[in-house]
Amino acid sequence: MTTDQTLAAIVEQLSLKDSPVVHVDEVGGSDEAGTGLASAPFKTSVRAVAVVEALPADKQAGCKIVVKKGGETEYKEISGAALKKAKKLHEGNKKKAAKLAEKQLAAEKQAQNKQEEEVRRLEESKKIKLEQDPSLLAPIKSKLRDVPTYLDKRVVVQAWVKSRRDQGKDMMFLVLRDGTGYLQCVLTGKLCHTYDALTLTLESTVTVYGTVNQLPEGKTAAGNVELVVDYWEVIGKAPSGEDAYSSLFNTESNPDVLRRLRHLVLRGDTASSVLKVRSRTMKAFRDHFDSLQWYEVNPPCLVQTQVEGGATLFSLNYYGQEAYLTQSSQLYLETCLASLGSVYTITESFRAEKSHTRRHLSEYSHCEAEIPFITFNEMLDIIENMIKDVVGRLWNEPETRRMLIELNLRKNDEANDETKAAQIVGRNFADIKALIDQPFLRMKYVDAIKWLNEHGVKREEDGQDFEYGDDIPEKPERYMTDCINKPILLTHFPRSIKAFYMQPADPTSIEDYEKYKCDPPTESVDLLVPGVGEIVGGSMRLWNKDALLEAFKREGLNAEAYYWYLDQSRYGAMPHGGFGLGIERFLAWITNRYTVRDVCLYPRFTECCQP
Repeated sequence: MTTDQTLAAIVEQLSLKDSPVVHVDEVGGSDEAGTGLASAPFKTSVRAVAVVEALPADKQAGCKIVVKKGGETEYKEISGAALKKAKKLHEGNKKKAAKLAEKQLAAEKQAQNKQEEEVRRLEESKKIKLEQDPSLLAPIKSKLRDVPTYLDKRVVVQAWVKSRRDQGKDMMFLVLRDGTGYLQCVLTGKLCHTYDALTLTLESTVTVYGTVNQLPEGKTAAGNVELVVDYWEVIGKAPSGEDAYSSLFNTESNPDVLRRLRHLVLRGDTASSVLKVRSRTMKAFRDHFDSLQWYEVNPPCLVQTQVEGGATLFSLNYYGQEAYLTQSSQLYLETCLASLGSVYTITESFRAEKSHTRRHLSEYSHCEAEIPFITFNEMLDIIENMIKDVVGRLWNEPETRRMLIELNLRKNDEANDETKAAQIVGRNFADIKALIDQPFLRMKYVDAIKWLNEHGVKREEDGQDFEYGDDIPEKPERYMTDCINKPILLTHFPRSIKAFYMQPADPTSIEDYEKYKCDPPTESVDLLVPGVGEIVGGSMRLWNKDALLEAFKREGLNAEAYYWYLDQSRYGAMPHGGFGLGIERFLAWITNRYTVRDVCLYPRFTECCQP
């Protein structure tokens, strides 16, 4: 017999016997899986009584219930007192079951009536047709952000339904969203009874006409106003049921689900706020450079030379020739110095790094700049001033500051397990503003190695202390930055772990230079910030032709392919430097996002190229 043995099947089996015996084992039996036979006894006498009661009348008289209690080895016929108690409990169970069945029947009847009423109401609603009142004033077409400026005036807006709340049958509240803002709308009477009103789904698009009223005292809504609607219509209705927007995902959904549905995730408050901050940030960088009277240029993304090492190049067939997606626009920016002076670009760069860290992307927005006739210390000042000015611009814009404050306190999409959540804590954006208002810490690479060793941070691959020449990985770098808790301009990295184009450091500026000259320090810098780590990398550039040729040879690069770049050292060479900033890392820092993937429109990383 199976564990889901029905009462009918048990009764049928027992009825085959002339004098059926129902077995109860109070230790080893089971009311769910038992059959009453000695091989499969019940656990309780109450179950046995229920089975006996279900037997045909001619079998009940001769049926016996035998019980084996704990510690006993044989079955004994149930005592009169025990049988009486079991029957009483059984009767109680029957009454409870009857009441439950009665309740369930009533609930089913109520649900059926409700469904019939809903069907009737929907059918009736199809007969209701809305018409605009020709006596009303012509409406002013408005974006939602501007609606509060039209107090007591009639307006028309077009937007998406963010939420709806029905208050009885004659009142409905809608909150609309159009990308510029939000608006609460009040629909009453006939406006709530149409078929479109009864079936309205979230993310449907609507056109709404009405008068802008001051919000009643004690109530809250966007702009402190609400639209009292006099006419409305649906433009495009979103799906309902399993395909309804609210059914597809939530903030606890797996990150893979959120990525696959990124086109819909973008409609959420967090994602849209991040993208708005991203837009304002790009503008802030451009405004900063414009204030310095630097020119923006647009280098090509299809190239035939490398900048940051061949291992991270995306290659492609370019009309029969091998070409690559650019890793950096730096070399092209340097060619503009003689004609335009200081230049910058904000464009996409591509790195084929098979890395799943929270701060790596295969395609990212790269803010790069090159400046002629500067010293290394001047370049450090330029980087520090840029970060301070851009954050200051964002802070000084009230709407952007509001979004940044909210984002810094809001849960991260990908911090939905305990480990990640412990790493992402709510903070006030004012903390970042306070950090960048202070002078940045300037630390040499050799001092960073000492700091890591003094604080017991070991190399992950062998558990040993860090040594000069080691590349400092992301985790210890971020740990050091978080502990120090201020932006760090980390300088003078060894030549062996940096790109070929970096200028060697002045020996007089490096303590114990003799100790390191076999792998000489360079005039290089990484800007590290708490919570993210590196967001800027820069250096003074090699500008002597012989030094450049030696660097090409050392890196195994074909100098002929760089003829246009080498010409910069022939036609008026000069000292110059530059840097590159990852826009996504900067945004992850200021918005307190767990990963750079959350600050992209559609992130591209290993094995992800959709949607």
